[in-house]
Amino acid sequence: MLHPPLQPDQGAVLVEDRESKVNSSIHMFLMRFDICVIWLNNNYEVIDVKIARRWRPAYFPASPARYVLETHVSQAIQYKIGDRVSFIDV
Repeated sequence: MLHPPLQPDQGAVLVEDRESKVNSSIHMFLMRFDICVIWLNNNYEVIDVKIARRWRPAYFPASPARYVLETHVSQAIQYKIGDRVSFIDV
């Protein structure tokens, strides 16, 4: 909410207990900048990618998701539905 705009190499991973459309939704209330949102299922497959605009209240994935990646809008072109994503310690 009061975070400065993300840099292209920054982001956050949100993890839910199980796949869900509602629980993996995001809201943009009080956001001052747009973000790229990538939703992943239990198998770490991309199921939806959207540019979340700061003026739109909420976004839901097209299918139930367990993981939500929030990152810089420039990252949207890096992810396509069906891609597999892996997480490594940094």
